[in-house]
Amino acid sequence: MNIRLIAIDIDDTLLNSDGKLLPSTVSMVHRATEQGIKVVLCTGRPLAGVKPYLDELGIAGDDQYVITYNGAVIESVAGRVVAKHLVENQYYRQMTAFSKEHHVPFNVLDADSTIYTADRDVNWVTVVQAWENKAGLLIRDPDDLPDDFQIAKGLFVGEGPQLDAVESLVKETFGDQLYVVRAATNFLELMHENVNKGQALKDLAGVLNFKAEEVMALGDERNDLPMFDFAGTAVAMGNGSEVAKSHADYVTGTNDEGGVADAIRKLALTD
Repeated sequence: MNIRLIAIDIDDTLLNSDGKLLPSTVSMVHRATEQGIKVVLCTGRPLAGVKPYLDELGIAGDDQYVITYNGAVIESVAGRVVAKHLVENQYYRQMTAFSKEHHVPFNVLDADSTIYTADRDVNWVTVVQAWENKAGLLIRDPDDLPDDFQIAKGLFVGEGPQLDAVESLVKETFGDQLYVVRAATNFLELMHENVNKGQALKDLAGVLNFKAEEVMALGDERNDLPMFDFAGTAVAMGNGSEVAKSHADYVTGTNDEGGVADAIRKLALTD
């Protein structure tokens, strides 16, 4: 069955180690879209952090889509929201309290690409996160914001060993109410219980009337596993984690070797 939708993770998948798009990736995405294939960037980033790559790839319009915040928001590239699942204010407050009690850096993203942190000594990961995503960064306590303030996701951030030390406790504390995933070495993320990349991809495929067998997903980390489980063709990057590779149907080259372009050419294009 022909591939009609290609879902691509951004960091360490679509982008090389320098955070850039390889010319071969741009060229192959253009070929895919010319054949009528939907190319959907599926990422933990907010839309503001995705827009430059959409522009460079030539993906535009209200009939093209992007999955942001690890699946919390599905929207058209033009900004029309298809589905949105946000986290209630009470959990935002609980996460902030946990971060203070256990001395682990923490921030949240709202649905408008703004980062909030109650940390006065802002961790370097939060600063880089805001810069990479072209997001505003505001220092606010929960009491500084409206009682109905909702978040797209919360992030415990910092050095790998620091997050390793609290990951089990975070899952024990919040795992029954929220989706908790170690998205990368420096990010431990919490979202609405119904949110993950796979569910969002399934929902979008349903809107477009595509079957799972017509979907290909490319990624490198644990937060990509749900979309691997849904997609008919799951592709792990050569630089990906061993767990990602173990869940994939195919392992392509690394993000520096043009692995995305190779996978699209071999598995999705009809000529």
